[in-house]
Amino acid sequence: MKQKITVLGSTGSIGKNTLDVVARHPDRYEVFALSAATQVDLMLQQCAQFKPRFAVMASAPHAQLLAEKIKQNGLPTSVLQAQGALEIIASHEEVDAVMAAIVGAAGLSPCLAAARAGKRLLLANKEALVVGGNVFMRAVREGGATLLPIDSEHSAIFQCLPEDPACWAERVDSILLTASGGPFRTRAPETLAQITPEQACAHPNFSMGRKISVDSATMMNKALEVIEARWLFDLAPEQIKVVIHPQQIIHSMVQFKDASILAQLGTPDMRVPIACGLAWPERIESGASRLDFAALAALTFEEADVRRFPGLHLSWQALNAPEGTTAVLNAANEVAVEAFLTGKLRFDHIHAVNLATLDAVQPSKPDSLESLLALDANARVAAQRAAAALAL
Repeated sequence: MKQKITVLGSTGSIGKNTLDVVARHPDRYEVFALSAATQVDLMLQQCAQFKPRFAVMASAPHAQLLAEKIKQNGLPTSVLQAQGALEIIASHEEVDAVMAAIVGAAGLSPCLAAARAGKRLLLANKEALVVGGNVFMRAVREGGATLLPIDSEHSAIFQCLPEDPACWAERVDSILLTASGGPFRTRAPETLAQITPEQACAHPNFSMGRKISVDSATMMNKALEVIEARWLFDLAPEQIKVVIHPQQIIHSMVQFKDASILAQLGTPDMRVPIACGLAWPERIESGASRLDFAALAALTFEEADVRRFPGLHLSWQALNAPEGTTAVLNAANEVAVEAFLTGKLRFDHIHAVNLATLDAVQPSKPDSLESLLALDANARVAAQRAAAALAL
């Protein structure tokens, strides 16, 4: 029987790669529902190819436009415009697996819905854990969901760990998340103020969305991954380490208590962790090219420079601070990155906005979706004030 898949964020990089893998296995997978923000024409193409039962757009005008085009093309897809539509397609009784690839805190609510409904949840939205933390993991446990990481680093860790989580504590010493270092790995820190959005979005290895590309350039993306790893693998913050590996052939590593290290290697292609998540514990064709060791250049490793990447080190500070601090950090960063991308903030002031917001917002322990969303909203207001004070 085919697995029915919902893809949240189908027009983004992860969503498109997911559909590429799904299309290679029509005997195994069927697309049940898709969601997107604003790309109506691409969504129409996806609906024409995969013929999902439902499609969801982030706003009513975009949903209405999509519905008109779907009707004109005679497609069988229904466009949902109701409030809570993302939660509906994430938790629908016919859905077997959900690819959670919506960028930012907006993806938290449908991720929680999928977790509570006991779905096979393929998590590419790191903010679900960065913002949701204990609330999200509790929903996974209580709903009986299967949580599979899709970020290449976390997928690598997952593949290197023993299959039985009960033995992780007694066997694992630490994990090492690798990072490319982004486009400014060798740039002089004193020149960071002149960086433009176009330069920041030019990732050396991956084609990604603009927000994620900026996070990679500041290494806030890695800071969020540190926080995500703490929840995914139930580790103490000090057990999580980061090393810069520009080639991104080793995707991450696990160091065990006997000092041995297991690493997962492969070409830098997101279809590999996506295929792993879709089929686990089986292995299926991903479409990625094979790693050619004979043609492989040297693999190098560097320490992350705190002057060039100060945001990275906020992850450990936030994890050791009161619960909810990671949600504040995430909200601040989203506001700061948006201000930078729209030309209102200098690149090097993204970190300043994050610091100012952490100082301004003291979280109480959030214990529900509502309290998390309220904390997120408060942090955004504080971040907007901080960004305005530093505005160009």
